[in-house]
Amino acid sequence: MATIKDVSKLAGVSVATVSRYLNKNGYVSKDAQQAIAEVIEKLNYRPNTIARSLAGKKTATIGLMVPDILNPFFPEIARAAEDAANEHGYTVMLCNTDNDTAKEQRYIDTLIYKQADGVIISSYTIQPEHLTGLRKAGIPVVLLDNVFSNDSVVSLTVENKEGGEMAVRHLLERGCRKIAHICGPLSITSSRERTAGYETVSTGTDWFTPGLIAYSDFTVRGGYSAMQQLLAVHPDLDGVFASNDLMAAGALKALKEAGRNVPEDVKVIGFDGIQLEMVSPELSTIAQPNYELGKTAMDVLIGLITKQPDIPGDKVFPVTLTVRESTGG
Repeated sequence: MATIKDVSKLAGVSVATVSRYLNKNGYVSKDAQQAIAEVIEKLNYRPNTIARSLAGKKTATIGLMVPDILNPFFPEIARAAEDAANEHGYTVMLCNTDNDTAKEQRYIDTLIYKQADGVIISSYTIQPEHLTGLRKAGIPVVLLDNVFSNDSVVSLTVENKEGGEMAVRHLLERGCRKIAHICGPLSITSSRERTAGYETVSTGTDWFTPGLIAYSDFTVRGGYSAMQQLLAVHPDLDGVFASNDLMAAGALKALKEAGRNVPEDVKVIGFDGIQLEMVSPELSTIAQPNYELGKTAMDVLIGLITKQPDIPGDKVFPVTLTVRESTGG
């Protein structure tokens, strides 16, 4: 196997220069970067990550914790994060937590034990105190789709409340006069904010009542059950805003079984902007910039790992309305 000395010799640079190039730490001229990259490819050189970690250096491994890998939103995030990690020479370890705090803690303990360089956490159940071990180990963290108030950890979120308002206004513009809302778990910040957006636009209208809000989880089954409950109490509803696309897909199924045509009888819109080509009619949605979220999270984390200056802090991304068949698009 090729060694770092072999790379430095063929590239005509010092071992220290190759090390700076590999660790993304310190100045390396463009000519040297090109020469090193060409030699690494020619020799198929791979750094010995075990030896580097034993020497107190980095393992080039990053943990990505997600609550539900079956939700298409998270594979899109993971793909973007992995693409960005590969550009910087890092490997991503995917940790699916199933919204289980005990499982989250086991993953955190494992990442500390394996000396991960950093962690991206997208979790509905994580609390600030759960990060204590990572802090003590000096492992940087970036939060995705969550915010810890009074905490220094970098958080990346989207305009959830504004998106909820946008969804309801769109349904009103399409002629809806009684709009129901399927809310996700109230323990989740993004879910509460999307419901707040619904309430901001709906409260004060002649049709609004708190009974038009049904509570469920972020699953197709949850949306299906919530839609059945809403139809039983409000058979005259003509619009539905679901807090995520999976619940919206479940609502479409329940409406079809109830003999309601979408969008002629009832118009439906979701939130997330995930790819659900098999759902019919195609779902209108408030789209998050999923790829940009994942890529930015990884770029920020690597900046923290390599101690780059001027690392951006918390960021809120805009959302956009995507109109498809389910609202008459």
